[in-house]
Amino acid sequence: MKVPLINPTLLQPARFSSHEDALGVSCAHVTLGYDRTPVIKDLSFALPPGGSLAIVGESGCGKSTLLTALAGLRSLQAGTIEWQGTQGETKTIKSIRSSFVWQHLGLFPWKRVCENLALPLKIGAGVGLGDVEALTAEMLSELKLTGLEERFPSELSGGQRQRLALGRALIVRPQVLFMDEPFSALDALLRARMQACLTRLRRRHPCSVILVTHDISEAVALGSHVLMLSPHGWQAPEFFANPAYVPELGCGDRDHPAFYDTVHRIHAGLAAAAKEDDE
Repeated sequence: MKVPLINPTLLQPARFSSHEDALGVSCAHVTLGYDRTPVIKDLSFALPPGGSLAIVGESGCGKSTLLTALAGLRSLQAGTIEWQGTQGETKTIKSIRSSFVWQHLGLFPWKRVCENLALPLKIGAGVGLGDVEALTAEMLSELKLTGLEERFPSELSGGQRQRLALGRALIVRPQVLFMDEPFSALDALLRARMQACLTRLRRRHPCSVILVTHDISEAVALGSHVLMLSPHGWQAPEFFANPAYVPELGCGDRDHPAFYDTVHRIHAGLAAAAKEDDE
């Protein structure tokens, strides 16, 4: 399946995202799977506008399957997915600005840093050369990549490549950012720095986030809400607001007791689901 990095027909750089642009999403009785075998069955939840959803669970529980369905890249077997604005208006995924950061990042190895970063702007309609150059320079500064414009991705460090992929996704100010384990290849310290980088960028470029991760601490750090999936549907999916999440910070407070309690809650839930799967 050929997957776009971004929805190119909806790039409107003159209309950047703001908190008023924030979107929420509602799933009602969603069933997803392959052929006639469901991976996720009868899933319902509602993420409020501007929220961030961390999807966690063992391999094979349907995390990436759900992510691609929310992004409009996979058909549903049953149920509905609806996006809503702050005024309650309903939108389809095809009518909103969205970007995707994949686990492999999807950077073009034959394009330089500045070319990778500017690509979403260049494939959009109505973006003048001056605007492209100005927006690219601004984002390079935010990503702390100024001076590296002419390098190829292979000439960057792991953290620099991660920042470049994030910047390319956010340069068009999407209303929704989809992320499929983008930090999974990083060591613990660099991973924490990238989580902080994402939080900082989201404060400057507000958007809703749908994130798949295997890292429980990452889920609690980045998700205003958490969705726990179990393999083969042994347990019903569990969706809840993250009590450690601080809206003013845009992330979970790692120093608050609620952070540890939420990590423990998720770990216990996933461990119970894994035990049932083993039996």
